[in-house]
Amino acid sequence: MRNSQINALPRRQWLAAAAVLAVTGFQRTALAQATTVQVWKDPNCGCCQLWVEHLQANGFKVEVRDVGNTAARKRLGMPEKLGSCHTASVGGYVIEGHVPAADIHRLLKERPVALGLSVPGMPIGSPGMDGPDYKGRKDAFDVLLVQKDGTAKSFQRYPGQGRMAQL
Repeated sequence: MRNSQINALPRRQWLAAAAVLAVTGFQRTALAQATTVQVWKDPNCGCCQLWVEHLQANGFKVEVRDVGNTAARKRLGMPEKLGSCHTASVGGYVIEGHVPAADIHRLLKERPVALGLSVPGMPIGSPGMDGPDYKGRKDAFDVLLVQKDGTAKSFQRYPGQGRMAQL
């Protein structure tokens, strides 16, 4: 075997490895961008901040805009009847209220044709509404998959513990 053939093999392997690293780096960058969540909330809302911390603990990068969420909800097209105390945007979807991070990850993985997800109101036991003040209470709630026409159906059901379990 000639010397040039011996040296060519490692060079080819190096080039292949460089190509793989370039593609992998691109995918990581795209994934990081896809998991950035923009959140509009009231600057004085403690449960909103706890929800932001829940997202961060579950791998999301969060950009907070402490300006309230009414204008953002309207601009993004989330129906008022499905509203809550904070509104977010991630990967082309609208997230309204105390949606668990696992459901947002699932939404981004499955990519259904939809406006986004909503947990209307502020159900106790949902992320951000699960602090020590609630003494472990967990009410039942649904994460709703909201269509662009404003209709919604259950995306994930959380049964809760019921009020009798807390008495």
